[in-house]
Amino acid sequence: MSTMTKMYDVAVCGGGVAGCAAAIAAARSGMKTVLIEKQCILGGLATSGLIYIYLPICDGKGNKVMGGIPEEMLKRCTAYSPFELPEAWGGPVNGDNGRTHKSKIRYESCFSPAGFSLVLDQMLAEAGVDLWLDTMMTGCEKDGDRLTALYAANSSGTIKIAAKCFVDGSGGAFLARHAGCRIHTAENFVTPWVVEVSSHRTSMKVSGDVDIRTFGTFNENFSFPACASGKDVTGFVRNSWALIREYYDQLPPEERKRNFPLQLPAMPQLRKIAAIDSFHNIEDSDCETHFPDSIGVAGDWRGSLTTVWETSFGALVPRDVKGLFAAGRCIGSTGSAAWEIFRVIPAAAMTGEAAGTAAALCVKSGCSTHELDVKLLQKTLSANHCQLFYPFFNEG
Repeated sequence: MSTMTKMYDVAVCGGGVAGCAAAIAAARSGMKTVLIEKQCILGGLATSGLIYIYLPICDGKGNKVMGGIPEEMLKRCTAYSPFELPEAWGGPVNGDNGRTHKSKIRYESCFSPAGFSLVLDQMLAEAGVDLWLDTMMTGCEKDGDRLTALYAANSSGTIKIAAKCFVDGSGGAFLARHAGCRIHTAENFVTPWVVEVSSHRTSMKVSGDVDIRTFGTFNENFSFPACASGKDVTGFVRNSWALIREYYDQLPPEERKRNFPLQLPAMPQLRKIAAIDSFHNIEDSDCETHFPDSIGVAGDWRGSLTTVWETSFGALVPRDVKGLFAAGRCIGSTGSAAWEIFRVIPAAAMTGEAAGTAAALCVKSGCSTHELDVKLLQKTLSANHCQLFYPFFNEG
């Protein structure tokens, strides 16, 4: 079977939140853009992994820290769900965002994973992105140290996708690794989230008696190696299944008729797989630090939100491969706390928009990814309502 060749300005690998944001940004910039995704659902871990919370894009003090595509996705993610934005951020009076009372003042919301996938598809179509589902990246081609093409496979055979610039939004730096990028890894925890039918509310009421249950079990670390085998992933997933069975097995027989699993995650819930070795690997010491080349702001979703991180553009640029930007969970965020901050949905959308915009600017100017004028990128992102800096670092 012969190899089909397709030509694009920008090619994005991975249809998660970061990849979708990158593809949308590149296409809106006038680029002929393709997005390839191995599954038949968009959103990656946010949807296939049943992660139903769009975490805050505010700083916990009433200040918005993200605009652009991250804010647009947040506003649209509730379209096919029972949830609404908090009143303080444009939602209706007493609107239910699915979160606790305290969280109703934060700029965040729950969403239906399936509904969010439908929204992402709508956004890609509106932007004119050429979407290839059920298509897995299998390799790449380079000219010296510059990435020039990726190879993908689906039921029609092998496809060569040539592009002037690429974005890796795969979540595990899979394209970057194929291209020869050095990477960093970290531990993951077995924490299964399940859609269930339940006679009582557990974590998130989707509708009627349908909930999403988060088991929150952190009893086993799993160190995911850079070149993990299929058996490694199988072991991780089966550990999750065992924990789920353990919970439902202990229910009384009558309760099992009213409380049972309805849908399991369609992908391994590995939050941290691989991060590129970038020109600026974000470390824990970068917290609340001003970076002149910042391309966006992320809040610390884990607590009070009062800790805020600016994002150096260098974190998106691999040191050892040109023609490629990283977005989402595989950017150069290698500190223990830093990786936690930048692996979530809002940060993925923020870095995705920056990477897609940067790729488009490289194509327009004919420059290398290592040579892009950061001030031009910042000017373009600002024009698209992105917030690049946190204005309160120097107060007090």
